[in-house]
Amino acid sequence: MTAPLLHISTATQLPSEADCVVIGAGIVGTCTAYWLARAGQKVVLLEKGRVGAEQSSRNWGWCRQQNRDARELPLSTRSLTLWEEMMADCGAAIGFERCGLLYLSNDEAEIETWANWGRFARGEGVDTRMLSGAEATQFGKATGKPWTGGVWSPQDGIANPAAAAPTIARGIIKHGGVVMQNCAARGLETSGGHVSAVVTEAGTVSTKQVVLTGGAWAGSFLNQLGLFFPQSSVRSSILSVGPGAQGLPDALHTKDVSVTRRGDGGYTLAISGSAHVDLTPRMLQATKHFLPIFLRRWRSLSPGGLQGWRSGFDTARRWSLDKVTPMEQVRVLDPRPDQRLIKRTLKRAQTLLPALKDIPVQASWAGYIDSTPDGVPVIDTDIGLPGLALAAGLSGHGFGIGPGVGHLMADMLLGREPITETAQYKLARFNESQWGKVADF
Repeated sequence: MTAPLLHISTATQLPSEADCVVIGAGIVGTCTAYWLARAGQKVVLLEKGRVGAEQSSRNWGWCRQQNRDARELPLSTRSLTLWEEMMADCGAAIGFERCGLLYLSNDEAEIETWANWGRFARGEGVDTRMLSGAEATQFGKATGKPWTGGVWSPQDGIANPAAAAPTIARGIIKHGGVVMQNCAARGLETSGGHVSAVVTEAGTVSTKQVVLTGGAWAGSFLNQLGLFFPQSSVRSSILSVGPGAQGLPDALHTKDVSVTRRGDGGYTLAISGSAHVDLTPRMLQATKHFLPIFLRRWRSLSPGGLQGWRSGFDTARRWSLDKVTPMEQVRVLDPRPDQRLIKRTLKRAQTLLPALKDIPVQASWAGYIDSTPDGVPVIDTDIGLPGLALAAGLSGHGFGIGPGVGHLMADMLLGREPITETAQYKLARFNESQWGKVADF
């Protein structure tokens, strides 16, 4: 069974022109199109399948500042406020709330790492609180075990992955934008070296501005244009259980398992960092760029199979704009979860939190998390083709910072003062071969 997702109705007629076309209706694409529509732009959001159907509905739902890379922290902080603003405008189904995030540990080295980050973050104005053993044990009383220490980040929170992107898409429509589902963008047309149109399976949209927010598909799309984007994806497997457990933290992380309350009162269960590396054609090409991060994470990454290769999302081949493309052959990237990992996750969660022992499993699913070599996204309007911008490689952080990424992209396209600095998100940083600076994703 795949991840739960809110279904929405969208346009069936492709507009002939637009101020901007956004390709990919995950959380980043919907947020980008939303902020452009709110600014009065005539925006068209294209989605090959359903809005939010890939990684944007398959994540934990965390919206956090805690333990963020310093380059992402300002964007993370601003995104929390933007979540609230978007929910007030688009609807409560987004499910955002500052419920606080709880981290518990019995590992002194891990606790010290959190403390070091906390000293930095408090200097940036982040409310992050180290917990003593007694405090951590009290915060984690649902586990029924003592803890050496932990972290409480009261201003962080969660949103609803099953409904956030579709609800924001409704906000785009409310503000005059057009959302098209089951309409794959096959490629671009140019005139005088500048983007002039988007070619889709339903026809052509004339535009001078395109934003690619295609998640795991972005690298293959750019490859059609001769543009290099170092991107690799790993397959993560998680599950959800139904409502009924009482007294659990809303969002809890431990090294063994992490647990998050869902919008229906059930819980999402996952093991942080555990994933499978499925071989793909473009991954083979990018091996040298990702070797440092793979070596750093070898304890949590496992060899995968050929699911990724067969699905075609990370292909190195070129396709024709007048024929069916891989995006139409695979409307929704829905890989099989690793059942051994699912069973291990459930067992760990039930051991950690006894209240979960009699709660039935609702669903299990997998998703592809796309990453850059340094674990920081690319958010850039200057990637080698005038009129084409990129927001991808969110490296497992995309859901929580989606509102900020979308706002930042709109700022850059509209010539407004950006909500954060932009230099750290430039694609050109990878031309400098700085592969040694690696962050977790």
